[in-house]
Amino acid sequence: MAERVAIVAVAQTKYHPNRNDVNEGEMAYEAIEKVLQETELTFADDGTGIDSSVTCSQDFWDGRTMSNLNIISYDGSHLGCEDKVAADSTNAIYCAFGQILSGFHDIVLVVSHCKESQSDRSIIESCAFDPIFMRPLGFDFLTAAALQARRYMHKYGVTAEQCAKVAVKNRGNAKNNPVAQEPMDITVKDVLRSKVLVDPIRLLDTKPTSDGACAMILAREEKARKLTAKPVWITGISNCYETHYLGDRDLAECDALVSAARRAYKMAGIANPIKEIDVAEICDEYSYQELLWMEGLGLCGRGEAGKLIDAGVTRIGGRLPVNPSGGMLSGNPTVVAGIARVAEAVLQLRGEAGKRQVPGASVALAHGVTGMCGQHHCVMVLSNK
Repeated sequence: MAERVAIVAVAQTKYHPNRNDVNEGEMAYEAIEKVLQETELTFADDGTGIDSSVTCSQDFWDGRTMSNLNIISYDGSHLGCEDKVAADSTNAIYCAFGQILSGFHDIVLVVSHCKESQSDRSIIESCAFDPIFMRPLGFDFLTAAALQARRYMHKYGVTAEQCAKVAVKNRGNAKNNPVAQEPMDITVKDVLRSKVLVDPIRLLDTKPTSDGACAMILAREEKARKLTAKPVWITGISNCYETHYLGDRDLAECDALVSAARRAYKMAGIANPIKEIDVAEICDEYSYQELLWMEGLGLCGRGEAGKLIDAGVTRIGGRLPVNPSGGMLSGNPTVVAGIARVAEAVLQLRGEAGKRQVPGASVALAHGVTGMCGQHHCVMVLSNK
């Protein structure tokens, strides 16, 4: 890239099981206000301030068509430039990144919000499935994930105990994250004894219902250096869709993620992600997914992620810390989870992650996902150099 794009400020709300004390716009502004205060920016299209906004929300979760209309009074886009992305908020960052590289915008605000508490998760997720052949079967993301988990465990010999260790690690990491919803001291036995939702997935294997928002500001290189002493550069990014029908792919594999990761690494000049990435933030709606997505991201070989969790490689202090923030399992709304992963990666690279800080982190990986069984993936590589 001839000119680089940086993330200059990030902010998250405290994630909570029910934010019925505020509407969507008020909740989003809790994060927006923080990045405005940090950068002292205002909304302006004359080259002096934020000249575009990209929002990420989901009509089904908000219960209205064009869910971005809920927050245009809060994100500076009323009578201004605004794009709306649905479902995976890492793609909203991708959109803002493209706006800046296009030369049309210099500074872009990205914000994502979701209130899972005000809807029925199963009903909403079922709408992602084919209405003729699959939806009548009662599919939602949980039942589909159970099929994927069982197939993955069978093909590669991954155990329920290894999946449980992911839940233990991430909820333990969340104790050092002030915005995490469910920091917990739990054991593998606690996970394995928790309620079975859909075999083999148990209650503590899955993320809780969550409300919250996340915002960040991106800027072209010249302006980024004026706005912060700690710019975090987007060095590689890519995304990819899987096939829609679950039966058209081997659920133990994640070819779309492999493809997205390969292109993002190539763009970032990463030849060996296992050695060159210092910290990874991966979307893990279910505990087995952290293991499966690690393999798709090339952070280990196929079927090897369980061995890494056994050896402590992915814990804070290990060779490759994964989800030191606590990840989705500690509580993030589905729509917001991707941008939250990027925000946490930015804090790591700025040395501002507090007790969850990975010492000396200079290259980070952030991952977003949406759809049943990882139908769509977005991969981002970030650097502080």
